[in-house]
Amino acid sequence: MTTTSTDPLAAGTHTVKIDGVVQRYHVHGTGPVCVAHSGGPGIFWEYLRMPALERYLTLVYPEPIGTGGSGRLSAHPHGYTRARYSGFLGALIEHLGVPEVHLLGHSHGGFVVQYHALNHPARVAGVILYDSAPVTGPEHAAEAMRLVQLFAARHADNPELPEVMTAFQAIPTITDDARMTAVARGLLPSYFADYWGREQEFAPLRASVRATHISGLDEDLSPHVIDDRADLGSLTVPTLIVVGRHDVICGVRWAEELHRLIRGSELLILENSGHFGHIEEPEAFAQAVRRFVTVATVPEPLWAPAPE
Repeated sequence: MTTTSTDPLAAGTHTVKIDGVVQRYHVHGTGPVCVAHSGGPGIFWEYLRMPALERYLTLVYPEPIGTGGSGRLSAHPHGYTRARYSGFLGALIEHLGVPEVHLLGHSHGGFVVQYHALNHPARVAGVILYDSAPVTGPEHAAEAMRLVQLFAARHADNPELPEVMTAFQAIPTITDDARMTAVARGLLPSYFADYWGREQEFAPLRASVRATHISGLDEDLSPHVIDDRADLGSLTVPTLIVVGRHDVICGVRWAEELHRLIRGSELLILENSGHFGHIEEPEAFAQAVRRFVTVATVPEPLWAPAPE
């Protein structure tokens, strides 16, 4: 493992080489350390910047391998399984040099940190599963399609709706980075509770989104399907589940199921958000995560005064 910086938590951009592959990451903010794993897979990390939360926490934003400035696997665009992402995540945590970190995973990033917390909980102080789900595959796709149809019905009179629906239909045709970026930008209005009502605010993000094509297949070209429902009852670390009421990709159904399956978990539903609550309701999002992390990181007192 090699790195370009002597202080792995100094503000700015860093690289560390793990198993011969460059892992790039960015550090912003101050306070307890929280590693924020972005989604996609393949969406560039910048959309997940959380300035409101950086006032309270040291946010470490990795660029997941295969994406952005990080290196690619030899099997690219295949082989990006959760076990692979988890291996890089564990090496990054070790590199940061702190006893424990919190893990925040958004969307597909939630699948990754969920897996990591189940299989490698030793240095994990807590997890924030943000717009995530316990399962992928046909069941997840059917629920997403149901929610997309509801989105389309709500916006049936909007002249830009056909562009969004065309982007959904184009998902199976993605074979390269340019197509992946175009489809991601096309889909984006459906990822907000009220994109067109706040278009002036959100349009710059849509224009800036970049993405790498990640196939979703393992090294043997088999679909990498997830179903953690049988295992989540054994999750031992404190867990906060956050979801936007209007999320069409990882909706409230999945957040409520995660909450039922994970003993002692907390659930926050952001009533005026879709898939991007940290952008749509940044203060509510930041305060909830701050409170969760602060409570989880306050050490137990070594002594207590005797009762009077």
